[in-house]
Order: sequence, then C-alpha cells, then structure tokens
Amino acid sequence: MGSEDVLKSATTLASYSVLLQVMFRVLTFFMNAFTLRFVSKELIGVVNVRLMLLYSTLVFLSREAFRRACLSEDTVGRTWRQVINLLWLTLPLGCLWGFVLVCVWWWVLQAPDSQIVPHYVPAVVIFCLAALTELLAEPLWVLAQAHMLIRLKASKTFLEYFMLYVVSESLAMIAKCLVTVTLVVSVPQWGLYIFSAAQCVYAGFLVLCYIAYFLHFLGSEEAKRKSFPLEQMSELLPSRVKGQPVINLKLATLTWSFFKQSLLKQILTEGERYVMTFLNVLNFGDQGVYDVVNNLGSMVPRFLFLPIEESFYVFFAKVLKRGQDIRHQKQEEVFIAANVLECLLKLVLLIGLIITVFGYSYSYLALDIYGGELLSSGTGPTLLRWYSFYVLLLAVNGITECFVFAAMSKEEVDRYNLVMLALSASFLLISYWLTCLFGSVGFILANCCNMALRSLHSFVYIHRYFHHSDHNPLSGLCPHLALMITLTISSILTAFSEHQEEGEDEKVKRPEMREEDLIQARDKLASGTQVKSKTFEVMEECERIGKVAPSVFSNVRSGAETVFNKPSRRK
Repeated sequence: MGSEDVLKSATTLASYSVLLQVMFRVLTFFMNAFTLRFVSKELIGVVNVRLMLLYSTLVFLSREAFRRACLSEDTVGRTWRQVINLLWLTLPLGCLWGFVLVCVWWWVLQAPDSQIVPHYVPAVVIFCLAALTELLAEPLWVLAQAHMLIRLKASKTFLEYFMLYVVSESLAMIAKCLVTVTLVVSVPQWGLYIFSAAQCVYAGFLVLCYIAYFLHFLGSEEAKRKSFPLEQMSELLPSRVKGQPVINLKLATLTWSFFKQSLLKQILTEGERYVMTFLNVLNFGDQGVYDVVNNLGSMVPRFLFLPIEESFYVFFAKVLKRGQDIRHQKQEEVFIAANVLECLLKLVLLIGLIITVFGYSYSYLALDIYGGELLSSGTGPTLLRWYSFYVLLLAVNGITECFVFAAMSKEEVDRYNLVMLALSASFLLISYWLTCLFGSVGFILANCCNMALRSLHSFVYIHRYFHHSDHNPLSGLCPHLALMITLTISSILTAFSEHQEEGEDEKVKRPEMREEDLIQARDKLASGTQVKSKTFEVMEECERIGKVAPSVFSNVRSGAETVFNKPSRRK
C-alpha cells in the first residue's frame, strides 16, 4: 500500500470516527444538560468525581494488565483456552480490589452531608457492583480486539470491530442518560440511587451488547471463514485443557509486570481526581462544577482531535521508518510526511485559536445555556475561559506527539517514558500547589504547564529530526498576519459583547430582586408599625385607668420600651 493510499485510509477513518462519535454523543449531551437543572452541584461532585473515581480505579486495576498482556504480539496465537482462563481472573481480582476500595471510600474518605447528598454508603456498594458487572465482558472484549484487529489486519474487519466498540459504548451511554433523566424528573428524592441505577444500566447494557454480538457471530459462516478459535458461547467459560496447565505461566508473569505499571499509570491518569478526593482541596460543589466544565471543554479534543491523532499516527508509522535517519529513507515518503505534518499543525492551530478567542468571550453564555445558573455563577466561566486556552495546547501537543511516537526508536520511546513519568509526578505536585493558591482554576493551570512542557519536548525532537533536510513542518505553527489581526479584532468585539450581555443580565435580575425585597420589607414594616402603635395605645390606656396595679403596668411598660426602643408617653 502506497503512501497516498495510507493517507487516504487514515483520513477516511478519522472522518468516520468523528461523525459516529458526534452522532451518538449529541443526544447524551442534551440529556446531561437537562439533568443539570434538577440536581445540585454537590451531588454532581460526589457522583462524577468521588464515585466515578471508585468505578474507574476498580475497572482499570482489575483489567488493564490482562489486556496488555493478552494482546501482546508474542502471545497472540497461543492456546486461547489458557488466555480465556487467565482473563477470567479479572473477576476475583476485581472483587478483591472492590473490597479494599469500598473500605477506603467508607472509612477513610470524608462522607458528604446526608442532608445534601443522601444515600452515599449504598451508592458506593452499587457502583462497585456495576464495575464488577462490566468486568464480565472482558474476555469478549479481548477476543474481539485480538482476533479481529491484530490477527487479521483487514480494513473490513477493523471497521466491524470499530462499529462494535463505538456502537455498544454509545448505546450503553444513551441508556444510562435515559435512566438518569427519567429518575431525576420522577423521583428526585432518591439522590445517589438515581446515578447508581444508571451506572448499573450502563454496565449491564455494555455486557449485553458484546454477548449479543458473539451470539450472532459464533458458529456463523463468517466465523468459520475467518478461522475464529471458538464455536459456541460455552467455550467462553473457564475450563481445563488436557495435558496443559490451566493458564500460561509466561503470560501470567507478563501480566504481573504490566500490573505494576498499571498501578502507577492509573495514579498519573486520574491524578486530578485523586488530589480532589484525598487531599480535600475543593469542596463537593466546586468539584462538581469543575468536572462539568472539564467534560464540556474536552468535547472538541475527544471528538475532533483524538480521531485525527489516532488515524494519522497510523499514517506516519507506515510512511516513516522508526528510529532511522531521514537521509536513509525514501525522500518522497519524507516529503509527504513533512507536508502532512505541516498541514495538520496549521489545521489544529486554526481550530485551537478560534476556540480560544470565542471560548474566552462566550464562556458565560455557553455555561448559562448548558447548565443554567448552576454553572454560569461562581467560578464556572473562569474555568471554561482557561480551558479554552488549554484546548489550544492540547491540539498542538496531540499532533506533535502523534508524529514523535511514530518516528521514535524503541530506545527513544523508553527514555521518553521516563520523561513522561517525571512530568506526571511534577504535575501532581504543581496541581496541588496551584489549587491551594487559585482554587479549581489551579488544576487547569497545572494542565497547561504540563502540556506546554510536553509540546516543547516534541518541538525539539521534530526540529532535530528534519535538521538535515529542507523541510520545516513546524512552520505550520506560524499563523498568517492577516489571521492574527482578524482573531484579535474578533476577540475585542466578542469580549465587549459578552461584557454587555453580562451587564444586561444583571440589570434584568436586580430590579426583580429589589422589588421583591421592597415588597416584603414594606409588609413587615407596616405590620410592625401597626403592632407597635397598638401596643402603646393599650399601654397608655392601662396607665390611665389601671392605677390599682402600678407594678403590673410598670413591668409591661419597661418590656415595651425594651422591644421598641421608645419611651411611653405619660399623661
């Protein structure tokens, strides 16, 4: 396959990926926006940060090492019975991790106020059970990934697996959102039970999608034509193999090695949430707002930049020879790779600059439309403004690292992994320090610093890579002067428009609040004046005709003077 064919395939795959993900996510986007109007930000913080961290930690630590070991090139093609037996160990390992994590979430972490966020303890258990449910699909997932993607390497087969993965994931997410919306509207007093039930539906739906696919696929003519190693669903269950150990010891040893790496990887991947959860730098309300803004701001990187990066990584990996000097490669291939990299940098830079300019100006309006006053008040707009700039750094870094990882030799990748480890560890420290100084904005500032350093490393590598050639793909990061002038003018105009919009909103809100407060104050004042007047009239009348009980009157008069701070009139 020539370079142009590879480029065409990568572009087509990226386009399909973007379209499919956008189509399936649009519905969930509006459902989440609807849900935000019925729940408190404290509830969102507990669910999206505290409980989802429990879920992701349990799932990742239970299956990541098995995935990487069973999908290694030197293990694919071995006895699938031993591989399946090993994969089923994810379930008991998940139970062990679940017990440990539930104890930590119960007794180590501070529980939220039950009046604001009810049913916390049962929700922890239910989220743990939902994670264990998702682990039931692990043997099916690895089979699909290994056999369809690695062994066959066919574009049609890859598209089949891609559709299975994207459609099942998206349908499960839609089912989760439907359950959430229905329960939030009908039984809002359930609190965390709502999101616990929705998470169980998500996990169950995901497992059912994989089971339904394999029920259709196993034993079919297509499976026989592709020499699929299994013929019926019962073969997916663990069983012994005559004359062979239950599991492959070499594969089990490799799994243990990956497990030690995955533990560190999980801490670095979910570093923000661990800092929020264990160090208590933010309250649950601020955690909820930060998580919503983070999810909203990351939509463009997830739906647009990530598919481009994944597809063109394949392109660069096929066109360039890993770890080899470009002077010893085909110059036609180098020319195409350099031009594609320059065009990609121009594209993502343009998109990132547009998002930064308009995102800064319209953050308040976007959050007000998406989540109402829950998000538009407080730190929400400031978070989204900084995140708009972070998206620009994400866009540039994603493309440059995509090229760097495709061109690096194995030794260079190993050295870069050590650099990434140091950057990730420093990110955790910087994020804690900046959060203590600036609140939730500190997390985004720490991400910006981390991404800028990673981009700088990629710039240096690309410059050295093309040093002995006439190509300079980094020139794609130098926008045209006319573009910068246009964006600057747009930034000024949109910022002024946003300022006017916020001012109009304040003018609309203030008279209503003042009028309401004045009405209440007037009623209270009138009522108090009437009581005060009647009290002194009665008191004076008693003084005039009730001289037989001077001690009683004296007590009444002194009490009234104390309450109303006004001396009575004596005749």
